[in-house]
Amino acid sequence: MVIMIFVLLLLFGVISSWATDYELMLEDPDIFSPCTEGPPGSIDARQAVNFDDLVVDQEADILRISGNVTVVWDVQPTDRITARLDFLHYNRGSWEPTVISMATQNFCSIMYDKNQYWYRYWTRYITNRHDVEKNCLRGPATVLVHEPFDLMLKLENFRGPLLRGRHKMVVLFNALDERNIPRPNPICLEIRGEPLKLN
Repeated sequence: MVIMIFVLLLLFGVISSWATDYELMLEDPDIFSPCTEGPPGSIDARQAVNFDDLVVDQEADILRISGNVTVVWDVQPTDRITARLDFLHYNRGSWEPTVISMATQNFCSIMYDKNQYWYRYWTRYITNRHDVEKNCLRGPATVLVHEPFDLMLKLENFRGPLLRGRHKMVVLFNALDERNIPRPNPICLEIRGEPLKLN
């Protein structure tokens, strides 16, 4: 019996250590969808940010992004911004959490930290760093100037359970005042799609 348990544990360890690559097939060509179960009073990405001067072209598994966005989120310059990302799986009619999530209690302090996913996939391409570090996402009229960049819709070297079916990322930004009371208008957005195994 002990040998059987040892073999099962060893097999589980080997299987879970294999890395897998995925390509994300987006459900919505607009990329950002409003949250289906957002917090009360939440606004979506298009209510918080003006995307009129941003160009996004999709070519297979690549998003080619260029241009500027202007933050119009109605919060105060002294507010602290929190951020959370949760990865959910659609199973039998409802969205269930997975083990993949990340959060920060002070997004503005880490948005240019090279070790953060936020930086790797987004903020490293914002060229007016000095202005953005000072204003962060606290509008109104904070402009994020992007150099043209390609965003691969791939999850590489993923170590974990096999991803199958519909998934979504839920991103939530909250603004908290000096007394740590949340503002009534958090930003909530979803990116929905299906990961397709590549190897």
